[in-house]
Amino acid sequence: MKTRAEVYKEIRNLFGEVPTFIEKVPDSSLELEWDLMRRVQFDEGPIPNKYRELIGLGVAAARGCAYCAFFHTEVARLNGATDAEIEDAAHFAKSSMGWSTYLHALQIPLDDFKAQVARMVQYARDHQPVGAR
Repeated sequence: MKTRAEVYKEIRNLFGEVPTFIEKVPDSSLELEWDLMRRVQFDEGPIPNKYRELIGLGVAAARGCAYCAFFHTEVARLNGATDAEIEDAAHFAKSSMGWSTYLHALQIPLDDFKAQVARMVQYARDHQPVGAR
């Protein structure tokens, strides 16, 4: 198990300082929390980090978390996101949350919805230009 000083050294190597919210994490879970945060949010994965951060921005905005929205916006920029990409992620999240609200309010049966989406996707696949398949 790493000491707090060892974990802080890793954090400083990435951020230049230890954020206050990490300083508040108890010794018993500091290494685990940092390891998870680093792996999920900063290590390369199947989805490039810029896109993961844009997803994070959309989730943060939908949840109404100003801390996370700010964090993910800035880290998305750090990973090369443009203002247009940030706006598009925010607009997509807004649209998704709006349709979710609408579907839930109307109580559209989920099984019917799934069947209809499956049919629509199959139709789209069947009608794509040959080179796009």
